[in-house]
Amino acid sequence: MSWINARRRRPVASYAALLLGLVVVALLYGSLTRSGGTAEASAPPASQQDITAGKDLFEANCSSCHGLQAQGTDQAPSLVGAGAAAVYFQMSTGRMPAKEVGAENERKPVTFSLAEIYLIADYVAALGGGPPIPTAQQVSTVGADTALGSQLYSANCAQCHGFAGAGGALTYGKDAPALTESTPTQIYTAMLTGPEAMPVFADGVLSPQAKRDIIAYITQTRVEPNPGGFSLGRTGPITEGLVIFLGGLGFLVVVAMWITAKRRDPRPTGTEQRQS
Repeated sequence: MSWINARRRRPVASYAALLLGLVVVALLYGSLTRSGGTAEASAPPASQQDITAGKDLFEANCSSCHGLQAQGTDQAPSLVGAGAAAVYFQMSTGRMPAKEVGAENERKPVTFSLAEIYLIADYVAALGGGPPIPTAQQVSTVGADTALGSQLYSANCAQCHGFAGAGGALTYGKDAPALTESTPTQIYTAMLTGPEAMPVFADGVLSPQAKRDIIAYITQTRVEPNPGGFSLGRTGPITEGLVIFLGGLGFLVVVAMWITAKRRDPRPTGTEQRQS
């Protein structure tokens, strides 16, 4: 045992032990992340034919702003590394092609078919980097926890999009859009890519299951009955209080005008005094 103790006292031994520990930790972490990700289905790789067709569509409809190689111009950013999910969100909600350069993109009627959107997304994905479009299994809300989704939504989304996804105003004239028309795939891709002023909620921030829980809550609020009468957009107590205040104030003004119109001054006017 003396020769082991002698080798252990050498400085090289401590470095070797540290390196061995790091390797073991890396292997354990890799195995855990691989096992956790096997439940998620990945999008099938695009064929070269689809990429070529997508490139043709891109050059005909998008290159005037983003450049022939999607490298970006002074009118629009580079799409290299943006990923297919960003293309899907922007085009499936009608935000792209943009009607006005430099303006905040709002939801508009969709210009392209879903097949054309996927082709352009395949081409942009082939440029490298970026999240893929989630599959139907990834956005499925079957078995999702809407109660947990409500808590996650309140903590991460309600400050901008409102308690029930009705949208809200932001700083510098921007606004968070309403989620009442968004599909589960559009909500999922928005969380993956962070369009406009929205932050990116990568899987390290919100797990895929947490994203599904949030989507389940958002879609559930659309069909929930409102036990309180008029919903007022479900934007919360501030709007309700404002409506009550303005309505009450208007009622008091009308009552005051009615009382004033009914009142008769008993004192005679100057004309009546001269006639008498």
